[in-house]
Amino acid sequence: MAKHFKTPKHQTGKLITTKTPYGTTSDMVVTDEEILAKTKVKDGWVLAKDDQGYYITAQGNVDSGLSDPFRYCDTFREKNMSEFNFGVKDG
Repeated sequence: MAKHFKTPKHQTGKLITTKTPYGTTSDMVVTDEEILAKTKVKDGWVLAKDDQGYYITAQGNVDSGLSDPFRYCDTFREKNMSEFNFGVKDG
């Protein structure tokens, strides 16, 4: 039997400045060399930034048209950021 995940809901009053609330688009991918120099992104992964801060995601999730669990699931966000030990602070 499949695991049941709570579907994330939009919070009233929360401003979303990205094209999509759940997916990752190419304009969210970090290209700033200064920030990327502080990180060690593995092949096949990218560093992205949304309204909540930085997160990493698989390259295949960018512009896929699907929701990106590495973006909207806080458990994935925290685990990946600590696992890859990115030296980038949100803000």
